Amino acid sequence: MDWDDVDAVLLDLDGVITPTAEVHMRAWEVMFTRFLDSLPEEHEPYTDADYFAHVDGRPRYEGVATFLDSRGIELPQGDPSDGPDEQTVCGLGNRKNDLFNEVLREEGIEAYPGSVRLLDELPRRGVAMAVVSSSKNAVEVLRTAGLADRFEVVVDGVVAAEHGLAGKPEPDTFRYAAERLGKDPARCVVVEDAVSGVAAGAAGGFARVVGVDRGVGADTLREHGADEVVTDLAELL
Repeated sequence: MDWDDVDAVLLDLDGVITPTAEVHMRAWEVMFTRFLDSLPEEHEPYTDADYFAHVDGRPRYEGVATFLDSRGIELPQGDPSDGPDEQTVCGLGNRKNDLFNEVLREEGIEAYPGSVRLLDELPRRGVAMAVVSSSKNAVEVLRTAGLADRFEVVVDGVVAAEHGLAGKPEPDTFRYAAERLGKDPARCVVVEDAVSGVAAGAAGGFARVVGVDRGVGADTLREHGADEVVTDLAELL
């Protein structure tokens, strides 16, 4: 990549900078499996394929709703203030969030070494950086990984809700991050591992969309708009 033509890089967090996607996957699996087991009728079990197809990269409650729709299960939307025991879309989302934070506290998180190499190098080249994540836990994850001071702009699920920004696969959060950095989207690169995130980058008029293959598959990422696909961010150096 010719970094002379790039003013900023807008990076997803989970699965791009940190392996928190694995923590999210475990939390979603436990939550949905317990939920499905609690229902009186039988449904097809939750699998990793459901994570990539219905949950990965989406705002939490949207991920819940999308998965439930795939199984023909109807629940009230509820409210973000719903407790984790509530049988609502928001309640299930909050239940998953509790499981995620439990694992994060107990196990901590370390960034991918190749991602840290890129984060070290970009400022030396005068390239600004922002994190754009659907998660409402992004700031805590960055803090736990020791990366909180690396980013002047973090657009996460909390910021998106505060400003009424549509989540991925819409490009709004990425475009807002570019605006916060004072950069033209046409000179910004989006780096994403999720299908919904790659689609958001492709829809936003950015200079380039880099897909990071952490399990979705290179062909799938390209089909949804990735200009190139890597397996490690150090490949971009």
